[in-house]
Amino acid sequence: MSAITKDMSVPDIDVNDLTRPGHDAEEWNESGAGVDKFYTLNHPEPHRDRARWILSNHPEVKQLFGRTPITALIAVGGATIQTAVGGALADASWWIVALCAWFFGAFVNHTMWVVIHEAAHNLVLKGKAKNQLVGMIANLPLVVPASSSFRIYHLKHHQFQGDYYLDADVAADWEARLAGRTFLGKLAWEILFPIFQSVRTIRFAQAKNISFWTLPVGINFTLQMVYNVAVFALLGPSALLYLALSFLFSIGPHPLGARWIQEHYIVEQGQETYSYYGPLNVLALNVGFHNEHHDFPFIAWNRLPKLKALAPEAYDSLVSHRSWVALWWRFLTDRNITLFSRALRDGRINGKRRARVRGTYAPETLDEGITGTLS
Repeated sequence: MSAITKDMSVPDIDVNDLTRPGHDAEEWNESGAGVDKFYTLNHPEPHRDRARWILSNHPEVKQLFGRTPITALIAVGGATIQTAVGGALADASWWIVALCAWFFGAFVNHTMWVVIHEAAHNLVLKGKAKNQLVGMIANLPLVVPASSSFRIYHLKHHQFQGDYYLDADVAADWEARLAGRTFLGKLAWEILFPIFQSVRTIRFAQAKNISFWTLPVGINFTLQMVYNVAVFALLGPSALLYLALSFLFSIGPHPLGARWIQEHYIVEQGQETYSYYGPLNVLALNVGFHNEHHDFPFIAWNRLPKLKALAPEAYDSLVSHRSWVALWWRFLTDRNITLFSRALRDGRINGKRRARVRGTYAPETLDEGITGTLS
């Protein structure tokens, strides 16, 4: 471990307590947890305390805060490329369309998902409306209108990590049982993942009476339907099929789909968030740096590697992934990794976290308008 200059007002702390708070809690050893039922933890999510520690020991991290406007050009470029490729495949056989979607389109659409994610945190342009527009542009080749609704539930995922009712990233209990432990069950779940994710948001919305029918959602839906109809009418059904398959492969039955497994599926007891440091981060705009992102959701994608390099003592000891391909295969074949391999906690436990230090974060990248959980 490299030596660091520490703020002497911050007490010495064991590296495992720093990087994996609660790593030795007895709840991790509960029989069946992570396979047939969720882990149920009694300590808050680890990111805020780790972020405070890094800020105390590396105050220069604040220089990494801020937006990356060039991300807007990536959104326009990705939407243009996918539309053009769809048009080029207008007369192609379905199997050629499928191969192109698997080997090319999935990667472009996955990048568009990352742009939507950046826009959700207002990390592209100044102002929520401009970021909403960037998200909608990136959404166009995805066929399914999702950017504005994603923004709603994703920001709550950061605030309420592990809260069954307010973290829509967590599978429903019935969903996890339906997917089960088998290769075919988990593969079927990946194929149907867009449907399952949509259903989860109903549980999320009911928890605090959160409406998804906002003006941005309505605009997102309208723009997407206009685009879809235009693609079908002007470029033909093969073009729309290419975009739809690219969408499916970017989040489901494809190595890229392992990104959703990588982030919070527990592969080692004691750690609930994982980063990926493999080569696909180049195409995926560093979305694999997930621990770093959760610690500092106000650092844009192009500066996340700098965060890791700045505070290696906080990240190098964490378990991480080097291959989405290997993780995808492991998820499908390992009967001990299921949709239950997630950490849950009563949302009120996260409410006990120490507040972020004023002046050390960008509040517009978060959403702290809802507190607590179901009583």
